[in-house]
Amino acid sequence: MTRVRVDTWLSAPPATVWADLRHIARHVEWMADAISVMFSTESREGVGTAFDCRTKVGPLRLTDRMVVTVWEPPSVMGIRHQGAVTGTGRFTLRAEGSGTRFTWEEELDFPWWLGGGLGGVVGGPLLRAVWRRNLANLRRRFA
Repeated sequence: MTRVRVDTWLSAPPATVWADLRHIARHVEWMADAISVMFSTESREGVGTAFDCRTKVGPLRLTDRMVVTVWEPPSVMGIRHQGAVTGTGRFTLRAEGSGTRFTWEEELDFPWWLGGGLGGVVGGPLLRAVWRRNLANLRRRFA
């Protein structure tokens, strides 16, 4: 199990951040590693919403199958990864000063063909760097 956690401060209150974040298909606008989102359920938000996110990290491309498991506006969105990489992820929004502390946490298991546990040792720092860049992109949305 590889644990990755990144966070940032956004210059907007949680309700404003959530109003943008709730549109899962638009996550590709600020996530550099996300290419596209295709929903496999009629719902586009809320618990049970399922989607495939095509991702790219360096030369590696795969489809990340996800299901929303937690939906608590305007503070928590949780997902379960069900593709090649499995595990859970969570965005947490907490009021801090005049803005929002945005925390992104993931617990991931890599398949054998991505190096299994060793893939996580190498992949964790790489994902942390990519997600920090993603959070910088998200910050610009609220500047």
